[in-house]
Amino acid sequence: MGKPRRAMMAEAEETLTPPDTLTSTQSIVRVIKPEGNNVYTCELPNKNTVQLELAQRFRNTIWIRRGGFVLAERYPADSEEKRVAGEIVNIVRDEKLWRKQAYWPKEFVKTSAFSDSEDESNVGKMPPSDSEDE
Repeated sequence: MGKPRRAMMAEAEETLTPPDTLTSTQSIVRVIKPEGNNVYTCELPNKNTVQLELAQRFRNTIWIRRGGFVLAERYPADSEEKRVAGEIVNIVRDEKLWRKQAYWPKEFVKTSAFSDSEDESNVGKMPPSDSEDE
């Protein structure tokens, strides 16, 4: 039998609010792709890639999409775990709220799907007129 609905909703609510501070072993990372068996390849702010394991409490409860952000807890360097470098301890769901935090990496800038240049797009503009006296 699966988790009760109230337990799943409590886990989902927990991911909405970012923590006040991060420990020295925690960092925000971007999910590149799922590898299977609750292991994800993630990109650190310094562009290195690591494999992280999803915490037990989130398995089969919250889904992580490619390109999303998560809070990772890195294992110590002397850890016996060789396959994964750490664990995903929180999922960034309200990205706007998380970006306001002081610990958000400057390397993960918000990119717009639209360009800033108006000259490149004709969407919403009138066609050019044929008469030259206007």
